[in-house]
Amino acid sequence: MPASSALRRSLAVIAALPLLTLAACGYGSQAKDDGTAKVAAGAKKIEGLDSVKIGYFGNLTHGTALVGVQKGFFQKALGATEVEPAVFNAGPSEIEALNSGSIDIGWIGPSPAINGYTKSAGKNLRIIGGSASGGVKLVVNPDKIKSLKDVKGKRIATPQLGNTQDVAFLNWAAEQGWKVDAQSGKGDVTVVRSDNKVTPDAYKAGSVDGAWVPEPTASKLVADGGKVLLDESTLWPDKKFVITNIIVRQDFLKKYPKVVEAVLKGSVETNKWINANPDAAKEAANKLLEQETGKALPADVLDPAWKSIRFTDDPLASTLNTEAEHAVKAGLLEKPDLKGIYDLAPLNEVLKAAGEPTVDDAGLGAK
Repeated sequence: MPASSALRRSLAVIAALPLLTLAACGYGSQAKDDGTAKVAAGAKKIEGLDSVKIGYFGNLTHGTALVGVQKGFFQKALGATEVEPAVFNAGPSEIEALNSGSIDIGWIGPSPAINGYTKSAGKNLRIIGGSASGGVKLVVNPDKIKSLKDVKGKRIATPQLGNTQDVAFLNWAAEQGWKVDAQSGKGDVTVVRSDNKVTPDAYKAGSVDGAWVPEPTASKLVADGGKVLLDESTLWPDKKFVITNIIVRQDFLKKYPKVVEAVLKGSVETNKWINANPDAAKEAANKLLEQETGKALPADVLDPAWKSIRFTDDPLASTLNTEAEHAVKAGLLEKPDLKGIYDLAPLNEVLKAAGEPTVDDAGLGAK
């Protein structure tokens, strides 16, 4: 099967950073309402819209959405237009929900965003903002791997064929001069595609020697005795690379621009609060995770995981383009036309109103 066809098949099932498996009903499970985001008395609906459906993962790299919902930043910005949160396990299901209208706006990783955009020939989603950078590490068994060169010949887990971390690891391995067949994962290093929620058990069982994974999976592996051998952020200029974007349906953006602007305002205010109050923010995120999954993250996982993620309004557009180039280089993707994937005009209006610097689309703005 041609590599490009295989990637399209694999990307169709990409789980963009799933860790905390949530019981899904329909496209996504409805987040539980703990009373923190009630509509204020006297508030008015924006553009007459009753509610806006927001999707995200139960994952720390989606911390802007978690904290924004938990602390009521989105609801405050939306007035009487109610927030309807929906939690997803994987990128494809969230993209499908966006396509069907089951959600309007979503937080999602770069690979599903690229795939969703290219599969619709640029006619459905737009990336309208950034959310998070970093939070990805190569964690290894220190008894088996003591240096980067020792990774050769070992079994390293990534979340899924063609997903963001899989592409990053394949690209890094190629830069070491190692040859790996992207489809089978076999070569100078063996790539084991393993769902994040089962990778810690695979590590403890010894069936993998390490993993290139997002948070909080990376910190869970460390808590189980692993060692951080490489933080992916060190491979990027200024240690920044996109791990979570904000996307919207194009028809929703066109019909309800003020609603989209309000959600972006809530996101900007959330990120500002997160960066000013990191300890309170991680507790808020963990509280919502506990409400949604029944289990909070322990401190030895939560603390280092949260510290490694940088929350930002900047979508870091140039790094999205680079990630796509890495997939092409690995033979997993035909060169995509990403022109038009971004529409950052609404975000830049919000940033200017808040007295913050505007952000750039790296030449990939709406046509």
